[in-house]
Amino acid sequence: MQEYLKEYEAFILSMPLSQQNRECVSGYNRFKRMKFWSSTSLGIDVNIGDICYIDYGQAYINEAGYQHFGLVIATYNHKLLVVPMTSNTNTISQAVNKHDPTKGHLYYIGKVEGLNKPSVLFLNDCKFINSGRIISINGHICPKGPIFDKIRTCVKEIIFGPHMIE
Repeated sequence: MQEYLKEYEAFILSMPLSQQNRECVSGYNRFKRMKFWSSTSLGIDVNIGDICYIDYGQAYINEAGYQHFGLVIATYNHKLLVVPMTSNTNTISQAVNKHDPTKGHLYYIGKVEGLNKPSVLFLNDCKFINSGRIISINGHICPKGPIFDKIRTCVKEIIFGPHMIE
């Protein structure tokens, strides 16, 4: 245990300060939230279509990690299927429905009410999470509207391939 803690401390100290902060915030959130079955224990009632600030935790390269926004597209057994998102302008400029048809995993949703900047979804990073990872609800896309329907179709195409979608 001591060896692990020593290596972990060295690992954290080797990171840029901004990443150290995200790593520590995620670790602290896990300590405080891992015992909760759902976000209702935290007084947060999440619905399909909500855009939430989420602690995704640690991640590898090309995975959504730490604290980012995400769109809730489904719920099942206290878990949420979320699509991570970013407001990074370089990533936005590459979105399939914005400029680059080869970037089918990026879907531009614009500036949603409740958020400060335009955003793009990482369709290929969707995943089920424990709803206890939700920090706040910040926006909403109507799940019965055309934008949400298009997002859901794009997610299905990413997961199953366009040939599997009827």
